[in-house]
Amino acid sequence: MFGLFKKKSEKDKLYEKYTKLTEEAFKLSTSNRKLSDEKTAEAEEIMKQIEAL
Repeated sequence: MFGLFKKKSEKDKLYEKYTKLTEEAFKLSTSNRKLSDEKTAEAEEIMKQIEAL
């Protein structure tokens, strides 16, 4: 209850975005390989930002 209004850190926001992109890339891997590769590349860029923090 006390963490209800706690703001997320920049690292938490980026990690959520990373997981979302990797899930999308996995779903697209069966139907459209090119889009899947693009999503994976975006996710890798976000992971680099996370590591920089």
